[in-house]
Amino acid sequence: MTVDRRSRLDTPRDARRHLVRRPSVDADAFGVFAESFARYMGTAKFLLWMTMFVAAWILWNTLSPRDLRFDPFPFIFLTLMLSLQASYAAPLILLAQNRQEQRDKVVAEQDRQANARAHADMEFLAREVASLRMAVGEVATRDFLRSELRGLLGDIEDLSRQQADDEPEP
Repeated sequence: MTVDRRSRLDTPRDARRHLVRRPSVDADAFGVFAESFARYMGTAKFLLWMTMFVAAWILWNTLSPRDLRFDPFPFIFLTLMLSLQASYAAPLILLAQNRQEQRDKVVAEQDRQANARAHADMEFLAREVASLRMAVGEVATRDFLRSELRGLLGDIEDLSRQQADDEPEP
């Protein structure tokens, strides 16, 4: 009994061969384009040009002679163009936002790592300062040394007086 190879579920299908080659898109270059486009769309310059374009469109199609008008009153073609522009702008803006979010995540991770290193350094320095304080506590102070030296000087003076007293006079 032979089973058709294509009907078996445990056998992988042969790789499909595409007759038409799919276009390859450089995701990074497209992302840079999307960011620059979104950045431009967020400027007053873009809004001014867009307002002037729409105003010129409406004025031309309302004030020019009827035979020169290309988009009558409901301005359906203008609406179509603005909808098309919006349908391309929205995904480009979202792509730009996603790329910015990824950069923000990287920066936040770097900040977290820098904060962790700074925290570890501060803890190390705090331990070092504490050990220095303890070591300084065990070191003789200037006043202590002076009092000890005065005491030794007094002992030396006493010994020299005793030696002077003990020597016979010639």
